[in-house]
Amino acid sequence: MGGEGWMRGTEFLREKEDDSNEEPASLPLLMDSVIQVLAELEQKAPVTEAIPIAPVWQLSAQHSGPHDPLHHFLLQSWSLQAIELDPITLSPELQGLTKEVARHSVQGRQEYGVVLAPDGSTVAVEPLLAGLEAGLQGHRLINLPLDSTATPPDASDHSPDVRVTSPDNQASLPDAKAKAPTTVDSLLVTLARDLGLTFLQGPKNWSHPGLGAEGCWDQLSTPRNFTLLNAEASPLTTAFLNGALDGALLGDYLTRAPKPRPPLSHLLSQYYGPGVAGDPTLRSNFRRQNGATLISAPALTQQVWGTLILLQRLEPAHPQLQGMSQEQLVLVATHATKEFTKAFLGCPAIHPRCVWGAAPYRGHPTPLRLPLGFLYVHHTYVPALPCTTLASCAANMRSMQRFHQDTRGWDDIGYSFVMGSDGYMYEGRGWHWVGAHTRGYNSRGFGVAFVGNYTAELPVEAALRVVRDVLPRCAVRAGLLRPDYKLLGHRQLVPTDCPGDALFQLLRTWPHFDAVSPQRPHYLSLRPI
Repeated sequence: MGGEGWMRGTEFLREKEDDSNEEPASLPLLMDSVIQVLAELEQKAPVTEAIPIAPVWQLSAQHSGPHDPLHHFLLQSWSLQAIELDPITLSPELQGLTKEVARHSVQGRQEYGVVLAPDGSTVAVEPLLAGLEAGLQGHRLINLPLDSTATPPDASDHSPDVRVTSPDNQASLPDAKAKAPTTVDSLLVTLARDLGLTFLQGPKNWSHPGLGAEGCWDQLSTPRNFTLLNAEASPLTTAFLNGALDGALLGDYLTRAPKPRPPLSHLLSQYYGPGVAGDPTLRSNFRRQNGATLISAPALTQQVWGTLILLQRLEPAHPQLQGMSQEQLVLVATHATKEFTKAFLGCPAIHPRCVWGAAPYRGHPTPLRLPLGFLYVHHTYVPALPCTTLASCAANMRSMQRFHQDTRGWDDIGYSFVMGSDGYMYEGRGWHWVGAHTRGYNSRGFGVAFVGNYTAELPVEAALRVVRDVLPRCAVRAGLLRPDYKLLGHRQLVPTDCPGDALFQLLRTWPHFDAVSPQRPHYLSLRPI
């Protein structure tokens, strides 16, 4: 949901660590660079169902990495363990990139193995490749090995259903009739493993503040270093979750795509561009919506549970899994799934200020007293056209901030958040600071503006859904907005046509809309702040 680190993101520059033994790669850490590497790999050793892409990538990087029993098991399951691959000679700059992004890790506030995508999101390459590799194999369900140090499942019952008591009760245990899974979905193994191991750390991490942590690049044109805004971030960063989701979505597409399947470089160019196979909804801008459609909570609970069982069987001495009972594993899986689906998939994708190039806040921001009771809806009017790309939305944000700061004399852009038509929300003042969006009532509610003029037309449905459903539901769950919040159009509080006639008429049909007389709010009779 964001935090108080947004001010750091406005002036963010990260010093590169001095390592005389490491030759800096000349390629920027962009998704386009990854696509360039894949294109060359495909040219020199075509990647097909018979050749797993992740080992090809690692061998070409001459990067062996730590032994991964889980990945080895998956290769065995795909009958690929006997394939011998020789390192492929790449140009020095491409080889340098593969070394940098072959492994994902978080060390303090520094995140490695990530690249910047054209839509402004940051993506971990390792889980992305794992999903692509699984999709190329075609078959998703892999049987678990039978030997186990944990209580074995009933091998005669292969029911995929898992029934547990309410995840809100931390003391709850699985239903007595629950059956341990006997298969894992290869597309979800990477996500399930990291979710399970992170939440195995104990109840204190079941609402880990670092889940889905965002960060800032040192520069956007030629990014080289990425630093997290949250010092308490877990490995389940936004970049990792983005990569795992993208891998699962593209892997799922590959399992269904007719042969010959498209080259991976072409597939990624479409997914991080206009959309796969001409479908503008199947692209990275909408990964959370598509991920929620692909991954149901019961199915993911089953996969996290199954992956923990698999790890327990592959590594009996695993320090986190040794001696864990089935009841403990399914409880962890249930809570991990709940947090991921509610706090990540169920929340809007919000670009932090550093992504759109915000200027620093002027003065000292005033903290809000949370939770708030109101959500005020605006349209920007100028810019009048919806923004549909990162470039146009970021330019609009900077233009509005300059107008608010230099012409209006305000400390910052006035809105709490701004909704683009590219699938992303853009952070303005954010969740924690009083804005300048609804004169007289700024301290009582969040101000959210749609980019565009909506006097005669409506925003795109994807943008409407975020402001109507996703944002408030997420804010209520996080304790930022009261469950009984009121939704109002800007015109109901001050003399203005905002948010436009067409949009305001639609607002009147939304949940939580309060039909008070314009400019005469009976419940806001207290002295305005």
